[in-house]
Amino acid sequence: MDRKTNNHDSEVIDQDLYEDLDPDTMLELLEEEQRKGKKVEKPAQSSFPRWLAWLVAITLMLNVVALIPRTFSIPALDFLSTSAELSVNEDIQAYKESVVVIESSDRKGTGFSITSDGYILTNEHIVDQESNVMVSFPEQGLYQAEVVHKDEAVDLALLKVEENDLPFLDLAENAEGIEQRDIYFIGNPLRFNGIANKGMIEGFTEQTSLSTEVMIIDAPIYRGNSGSPVIDQDGEVVGIIYATLNDEQYGRVGLAIPIDVAQHIIQMHLGED
Repeated sequence: MDRKTNNHDSEVIDQDLYEDLDPDTMLELLEEEQRKGKKVEKPAQSSFPRWLAWLVAITLMLNVVALIPRTFSIPALDFLSTSAELSVNEDIQAYKESVVVIESSDRKGTGFSITSDGYILTNEHIVDQESNVMVSFPEQGLYQAEVVHKDEAVDLALLKVEENDLPFLDLAENAEGIEQRDIYFIGNPLRFNGIANKGMIEGFTEQTSLSTEVMIIDAPIYRGNSGSPVIDQDGEVVGIIYATLNDEQYGRVGLAIPIDVAQHIIQMHLGED
């Protein structure tokens, strides 16, 4: 039976799930190195020139900055800035409560709650061959989830945790008429979690890797966004991000599975439950 993990397990696995960079720690290191630099300057001004002290201080700072992972590229900083702006929106704050971190034995991705009694939707490639994975809600904490359904042909999986009164997202019935519409999506890209961003659905395309037509999304999508819900302006999920594509017409875009496909799986399984 699925169950919520105990506090000890939660502490151990949370460190693995949440790989957030700690800016406070980074700032403390920088300030400490600056204090060291100031102490070095005073004793022997003549034998240790000011310019050399500054060079040492700058070198130390660069060494600290070098510890920052490559996720701090200009595009990454841009999407973090956008996320910060969006996160003050009350609707986005509410959506985030239903978006979970999913970790299997060798990968991390995103999923989202679709019912109050513990059903979660994500990509099949995130859970892969696993029968159980760990999922973490922003407010409710860490749970063990059973993989109750997988469909490799459309890259979707349905998970179940044994809990009630969980936050969940509303699902649209279909993705018809969604072209050229603005959307939001929330996920766990790179080393970050709970990142909200926005984009536009450009249209649909065929993908030989899946047995369904998929949505093209013009938006900053990164590794870890797999399983992120695509949310329209009415607050309903219209798709599930699963990959990126370098498109000749649009450039680097995201691909999402239309909610129609997920609705079929959900109704089929929950109808049997």
